[in-house]
Amino acid sequence: MAREIQDVYLIDACRTAFGKSRPDGIFAMTRADDMVVKVIRALLKRNPEIEPGMIDDNIWAATTQWGDQGLTLGRASAILAGLPVSVPGYSVDRMCAGAMTAINNAISDIACGMADIIIAGGVEHMFRHPMGQGADPNPRFVAEKLVDPSALNMGMTAENLHDMYPHLTREMADEYAVHSQRKAKAALDAGYFDDIIIPMTVWTAEGWKVADKDEQPRPDATVEGMKGLRLPFRKGGRVHAGNSSGLNDGATGCIIASGKMVEKLGLKPKMRAVGYAYAGVRPEVMGLGPIPATKKALEKTGLQFDDLDFIELNEAFAVQCLAYIEAFNMDGIYDKRLNALGGAIAFGHPLASSGGRLVAHLAKIFELNPNAKYGITTLCVGFGMGAATIWENVGK
Repeated sequence: MAREIQDVYLIDACRTAFGKSRPDGIFAMTRADDMVVKVIRALLKRNPEIEPGMIDDNIWAATTQWGDQGLTLGRASAILAGLPVSVPGYSVDRMCAGAMTAINNAISDIACGMADIIIAGGVEHMFRHPMGQGADPNPRFVAEKLVDPSALNMGMTAENLHDMYPHLTREMADEYAVHSQRKAKAALDAGYFDDIIIPMTVWTAEGWKVADKDEQPRPDATVEGMKGLRLPFRKGGRVHAGNSSGLNDGATGCIIASGKMVEKLGLKPKMRAVGYAYAGVRPEVMGLGPIPATKKALEKTGLQFDDLDFIELNEAFAVQCLAYIEAFNMDGIYDKRLNALGGAIAFGHPLASSGGRLVAHLAKIFELNPNAKYGITTLCVGFGMGAATIWENVGK
């Protein structure tokens, strides 16, 4: 029997603060799965119309799926959060697009009528689990020249983009980074994230503290101040800590629901899912991934780039954002559609959790701009991929 495709909505999205991944970072002594539990419980507390037993699945992403990010995190966190044993769960891994993939999986399940309410998100504890820890890349990748060796180092892939686009200079990347920091500061000062970042009490070397602010933002950053920063990826390079996202710890999550449940429970959705796409690029220039992914998502949904009122582009590195701006003939780094509240260079990039941050930020931007209609959340992904999801503003 044929099934009708259901409308799918974002009901709510929230996240922990993003901490710095180092011994004195706010989450250094906190388990990754406990951050996930905090987000799940916060989502349910904020949406009392949704009873825990109504949740059809609990989908969570992590790039390093072992230790406190392993044990099929989706199922483990459902149990730890006190959800009924009837609520299943599973884990996904698409590196930086992990949470975005978890959300898109939820969208597909609900659109096909296989579920009505799903919690989806991502977590990354990069202090406990440094990028690539435990990985054992097959030697054939390099021995048979399947990929360039630089593909295994994200910073080097950013340097490769500068090589590929020599007119996208370090100075331009630094200017982009400073602008991101300034936008983030303005948004933080305005209190736009007060209902997105959920406070979490954590144990630290100095005793109990409340983690309620991102540790990454550097609001006083200047182009002049970046000139003396170390160039860790290449002698005479152009990529440094100031024009890159940080190494961070944090969790993000959201509730996705069908139109049927929105009507039945009287929910107030923020956005409607329009469509999504993934695309591959050469691993050594993984930062280009959002470009074909955006084009593919637009093609799949019948929209044009100019139909997008806002673009939430993850800022793994400033240079990949510059390439995106050029590819779509945007109005430079000051284009008001792009990362209106700042991006990952300011807030941080806890790998698999970043897609949830993009979704939460786009929902907030729609709230602040009720006449906006469409927006996109898009990320580059390690080992040469891109992900993009298009959303419609319905929270008017």
